[in-house]
Amino acid sequence: MSNEGNKTPRKLDESPRSVAGMVPARPSGWRKLFSKRWVFPAMYMAAAAIIVTILWLNTGGQGKESNQAVPGQTSEEVGMPVTNPDTAAPGEAEADAAPVTATGESIRWPVDDLESFTTTMAFYDSSASEEERQAAVVFHENTFTPHTAVDLARKDGAEFDVLAALSGEVKVAEQTPKNGFEVIIQHDNGLETVYQSLKDVRVTVGQQVQQGDVIATADQSELEADEGIHVHFEVRSNGQSVNPANWIKSE
Repeated sequence: MSNEGNKTPRKLDESPRSVAGMVPARPSGWRKLFSKRWVFPAMYMAAAAIIVTILWLNTGGQGKESNQAVPGQTSEEVGMPVTNPDTAAPGEAEADAAPVTATGESIRWPVDDLESFTTTMAFYDSSASEEERQAAVVFHENTFTPHTAVDLARKDGAEFDVLAALSGEVKVAEQTPKNGFEVIIQHDNGLETVYQSLKDVRVTVGQQVQQGDVIATADQSELEADEGIHVHFEVRSNGQSVNPANWIKSE
């Protein structure tokens, strides 16, 4: 006897099935994001800011032996540690932080008539805003370096005399590969002042200079070429770079 009449009909799988290639794939959110022109520059700047901050923190914790310079190498190329006086607020001159030498002198700016000058690059201050930190970074040969000085230029772009910020003895007076001529003067209390981007140097090694003496003429440098004629002015306390603006008494 046939059982064909008792067979239960099979149910067809009515669930929809997708066929590869029939429905175009929608672009992912990441692909849309990376298609924007501004994404990669923004990521690049953010990464650069993070790298600079890490470099600054690392150089601040290194000892002197790891930062020894070879002849002709500047503090920026070596990675000189950068510190600020603990009591000084960013950009402010603190009378307590400004040391006084045995002669009763305090550090002064290396130029006359400061109102005629502008700061072309400030000292890198880790506590400053992100915009100020980015503006205080030297970019050269695909390397970011925190700026360890204050660069000054005349508002009219003209040449000017560079003056000794304190009385002392000239320790270095030579030409560097990327910073023009450089003069370093040693002072009391473990202080040194550094002057770069110079020409027509008028002092020699071993010479005693008085505060306010003309030591050279401001010029341009390869490392900071976009700043034009300026002086790179750095202050070191016991080998550590400090913010000159915090160590100069306001008049």
